[in-house]
Amino acid sequence: MTAETSQTLDRGLRVLKLLADTDHGLTVTELSKKLGVNRTVVYRLLATLEQHALVRRDLGGRARVGLGVLRLGRQVHPLVREAALPALRSLAEDLGATAHLTLVDGTEALAVAVVEPTWTDYHVAYRTGFRHPLDRGAAGKAILAARRSALAEPGYTLTHGELEAGASGAAAPLLGVTGVEGSVGVVLLTDTVPERVGHRVVEAAKEVAEALR
Repeated sequence: MTAETSQTLDRGLRVLKLLADTDHGLTVTELSKKLGVNRTVVYRLLATLEQHALVRRDLGGRARVGLGVLRLGRQVHPLVREAALPALRSLAEDLGATAHLTLVDGTEALAVAVVEPTWTDYHVAYRTGFRHPLDRGAAGKAILAARRSALAEPGYTLTHGELEAGASGAAAPLLGVTGVEGSVGVVLLTDTVPERVGHRVVEAAKEVAEALR
């Protein structure tokens, strides 16, 4: 900790991170051990976070992330979209294809940012807000591939005709971005995807990940 930071706020944020990393919640004793502070401090932290609905405690006394984080989460997509747009614009113009940033939303893939090329005669229409199952389309499959393999370096995923007849997709996962699970990809009106497209999508995914760190 430095003189410019708040120890109490730091501890509160650490509590939220610890709770976010568990599915079954944590007790006051468990949090006390993980934070290295006494139980009285943990009780005060939880009481404050509960007042803001960021934490809830069940009948057994285990603390869990509260629904209040959803209100904060709604503001994440615009920030992520803004950070990703420069890389998406470059990708779309370079390949003459519709570029998109897709994030996980429950069991679905959700397009949160889409950029269409300006110089092509025609391209695939792909809109912000478009949803599809994670196991269909390049965007979702790239995310699932990253989950399975825990890649240190991203590869890319190719699909054809899974979401739109005659359209192919290429996507690469976002890696190393805490709290964000997603992919960057393009949609093209072609039966086969040139190898260059896959490599360019990987580059764009790295650029977006760097912008979000």
